Amino acid sequence: KSWRYSGKVLILAKNHHHHHNNNIKHNKDKKVKQSDDQHHHCVLWPPEATVAVGGAHRRQISWTVVCGVMLFVLGLVSFFTGHVASDVEWYSQRIVKRSLWKKKVSRFSAVRVDIWKSDFSKFYYGCSERSPYYAPPTNQRLSNGYLLIAASGGLNQQRTGITDAVVVARILNATLVIPELDHHSYWKDNSDFANIFDVDWFTSFLAKDVPVVKRVPDKFMRSLEKPPYTMRVPRKSEPQFYLDEVLPILLKRRVLQLTKFDYRLANDLDEELQRLRCRVNYHALRFTKPIQSLGQKIVMEMRKMAPRFIAIHLRFEPDMLAFSGCYYGGGDKERSELGEIRKRWATLPETSPDGERKRGKCPLTPHEVGLMLRALGFENNTYLYVASGEIYGGEETLKPLRELFPNFYTKEMIAREELEPFLPYSSRLAAIDYIVCDESDVFVTNNNGNMAKILAGRRRYMGHKRTIRPNAKKLNALFLKRDKLPWESFAKKVKAAQQGFLGEPDEMKNGRGEFHEYPSTCICRKPFKFSDLDITYTKSQNLTKLPFNPEAESEYGRNEEDQGVHNVQSLINTSVNENHRGS
Repeated sequence: KSWRYSGKVLILAKNHHHHHNNNIKHNKDKKVKQSDDQHHHCVLWPPEATVAVGGAHRRQISWTVVCGVMLFVLGLVSFFTGHVASDVEWYSQRIVKRSLWKKKVSRFSAVRVDIWKSDFSKFYYGCSERSPYYAPPTNQRLSNGYLLIAASGGLNQQRTGITDAVVVARILNATLVIPELDHHSYWKDNSDFANIFDVDWFTSFLAKDVPVVKRVPDKFMRSLEKPPYTMRVPRKSEPQFYLDEVLPILLKRRVLQLTKFDYRLANDLDEELQRLRCRVNYHALRFTKPIQSLGQKIVMEMRKMAPRFIAIHLRFEPDMLAFSGCYYGGGDKERSELGEIRKRWATLPETSPDGERKRGKCPLTPHEVGLMLRALGFENNTYLYVASGEIYGGEETLKPLRELFPNFYTKEMIAREELEPFLPYSSRLAAIDYIVCDESDVFVTNNNGNMAKILAGRRRYMGHKRTIRPNAKKLNALFLKRDKLPWESFAKKVKAAQQGFLGEPDEMKNGRGEFHEYPSTCICRKPFKFSDLDITYTKSQNLTKLPFNPEAESEYGRNEEDQGVHNVQSLINTSVNENHRGS
């Protein structure tokens, strides 16, 4: 048998040497018997040699060599064609991404956006009422036992723990004891629950959800054979875990303490439990009167100076920067100081500062926050309230932000004397900032920490008040080349980058992020009215028309038992007045 290969013919020969036979026809007719011990070879001859095999010089090539060469050639072809295909695909993806980004920039910059409020917020409201099928709580005496909670972290991290503690008590059919706050965290604040939150309001408001007591009755404690059992549950534990692992211990010991209780409950729960989270976080947790009064006073002072203002939660303290693992150009001094603080968290992995910045994990500097706000369209005469602790670098770090926005105020500047009783307590100071940030017209963060998430969720619940959180991943690339870009081009790109990060209702999607930041179960849509559409269309002649999010309307009504409900009520009143004028 023979196969043509590169202009020659491969002949399967049975011997190492062959003799030429002049009588070809005789050879064809001759039958040759092959023995089992004969060897076969793959031999390469020129075409003319196939006519008269033998005679001239013949070259024999091993079959393994030919096969190896063929495989090598095939591999080489595959290697180069594969790289070409992958390069073409990579370049095509880059071209598509660039074209989409340019379209986004041109589309967003072609129209004006109301940077102070969302025109679509009037279509939504916060809703967290119990359903008709919601079972009443068990009496304290008939519950499965007493649940003690030791919260962890700063004020807002503890707030999430308290919220989830109520839900866990509901799951376990337990009586909740007023949670114990963290006195050993970085902030070293020895405030108790009663120093920050209104205990009586908390207890009475949740009476239809779980029984709450200030402490375990002494008589009951004396009857126990053993002290309360202490345990720590894994983070993001599902309700079934509490039923399988925690409930048997509670039933046996009757008093159970859960320690380091922060983010110990799963993010996705059923609707009733999610709404319970909202009732606790946005209604039951009310600050004490001294904190509430001072916070409202600062808000009134800001309103006297300007009809509307921006509140910036500026997390740029040394501990925040050390935890982030980012670098801000302070040289060896910064690396040494922040590196020493970072040692407090033994489990933190080694990180690349440049890599963290590219991934959008680094908090914005005060200067970068100012540039973002000016690029979005806020004028130089805008009033700022800055909520922060000890800024790393002090006044030198804040100087660029002050130059961009001279109307710069803090709680210390507005109420220095009234603040003196609160100065030793970081959590109470944070509570005052929380109130002012919540009541501001626009809330801005430079990070995605606990307070930023909690307040973003609350402001969505209270009427989708404008909340700007930085798209740090895209903004970082713009900040690196801002000196090479004209201001107009830089501003257009910032506006495009921040689309989807302005607190619009269409940003709410089920399953997106932490529930405390995106409480989608507790956001309901108002019934559709054509008059509302007409008003919106008239107002939006010079504004961006954002996509309408047709989320399912809730069957439950609004819950108005909260100190911040006037925000929702004013939203409704405004809508009613506009409808009246439109008709």
